[in-house]
Formats: sequence, structure tokens, C-alpha cells
Amino acid sequence: MSTAKTPNPADLKAIFGLEPEQAIAYLKSKGYAITWNWQEMVDQAHDISFTVAKAMRLDLLSDIRGALETALQNGQTLKQFIADLQPVLKSQGWWGKQVIVDSQGVGELVQLGSPRRLKTIYQTNLQSAYMAGRKASMEDTVDTHPYWRYVAILDGKTRPSHRALSGKVYRHDDLVWSAIYPPNGFNCRCRVTALSQSAVTRKGLSIDSSAGQMTTSTVETGTDKRTGEIRTAQVTAVRTTDKAGKAITFRTDPGFNHAPGTGLADALKRKQAAAQEL
Repeated sequence: MSTAKTPNPADLKAIFGLEPEQAIAYLKSKGYAITWNWQEMVDQAHDISFTVAKAMRLDLLSDIRGALETALQNGQTLKQFIADLQPVLKSQGWWGKQVIVDSQGVGELVQLGSPRRLKTIYQTNLQSAYMAGRKASMEDTVDTHPYWRYVAILDGKTRPSHRALSGKVYRHDDLVWSAIYPPNGFNCRCRVTALSQSAVTRKGLSIDSSAGQMTTSTVETGTDKRTGEIRTAQVTAVRTTDKAGKAITFRTDPGFNHAPGTGLADALKRKQAAAQEL
């Protein structure tokens, strides 16, 4: 897992070339879900509902999401985000280690708010929101830019399989994007760029296909301490080769086996059309 500097909204905007409106629209489009463990809601479910594990009240979730929207809108750094949200969460009693009783009446000592948790909430949600917005923008230009290229930040902290996938080009409608569109794990810094046919030709790039190269498996993600239930998640593997031609397999992390913002482009178009009719 990367230990790189946490990107702030200004960093993400510089990388993806986007204003935050579409990223904010992605956050605002979600409902809320009460969850005890992160394993209870994975993959595509995050496009529908906003959740923070063990935030068991809607007002808490609303405050956290509101702080994320403010961070996107105002370009807040992680330090500013924590400074604004920490006193709110403390005032609501959602901070530190506490014994919390779940919906089944079972008590458990758990970690609630902490600077480390807020960092994870900030980075994961902002990166997913920006990538969802980026995906919506690219889907609007597939007529002229039908090829998408996976791009990883190549440094000493890059995961080997992400490094191997960097530079690979697939058509926008290749099924591979339903699984590997980033982020593909906590602290994943990868992104996707759109290319025209002329750019592909000029750069001498080859077009890959995932046909026959993708497999999906079920992996265990932990055991529920309260019930003993073994939690599972789907993980997609893509066989490819690195720059030296060596075979390597790229795998999504559990919980990240989806493309954030699927359907966002259509939702934004419907919203725009409705506004024009007013």
C-alpha cells in the first residue's frame, strides 16, 4: 500500500484537469447507508449510497459527506478537512475508542473517529469522486476519443501490477474498465486518459483486449466478530504483460471491483435537460 503524500482537491484537479462540479454531483447523487463493517457495502453499492463504517446515525453521515463536499468545493487540504470535521464529530460523541452497541444489541469496543480514519475517508472518497467525474467527461467524448489508457504514477511506492498495467490502452467499451477503472485499492494513485485514433497512431500505441484475459473470483475479507460470518468480495484479475514482455496479473483490491460513477454521465445529462425545460 502506498505511503505517498495524500493528494488534496487541488492536486486531483491538476491531475485530471477537472472542476469539482462533477465530483460533487457524484457525492450528492448518493443516498445514505448505515453499516457496521466496510465489508457490508462494496463495489457498485458505493455509487448508490454513502457510508462510513460504524457511523450509525444519518446526521453523522450527513456531516461527514458535507465536509467532503466542502473540501472538494474549496480545495481543502487533508489538514484543513480534519481541522473542520474533528470538532463536529467530537461534539457528537463519534471519536476515539468506545463500546458501541449494534442493531442486534451486541456491544463491541471499536475505533470511531481519529485523524487516521479521517485521512482514509478523505482520500478514498475524494479520489473516487474525481475519478467518477473524469469517467463521465470521457464518456461524453468517446466519439472522438474512443481509447482509454491506464496511467500509474511510477515511483518506488507503485504496486507491481499497477506498474505493469500502466500505459495499456483498451477501447472505452472493453469490459475491463468495469473492474479496473481506478481507484483500485486504498491509496491507489492511478488514473485514466482518453485518446483519439490519431493520437494512438502518432504515439505508436497498440490496443489491448481483455477478451479471454479476465477472471473473477471470490475472496475472504474477514470474519464478523459478532456473528462469526465470513465476509467475501469479488475480485477481478486481468492477465497482461509488463514492458519486458513478462506475464503478470493485475488484481483489484477487495471492495474496489467496480468503476466509480457508472451511470453518472447519463444522470448529469438528464439533470441538464430537466433544467433547460424550466
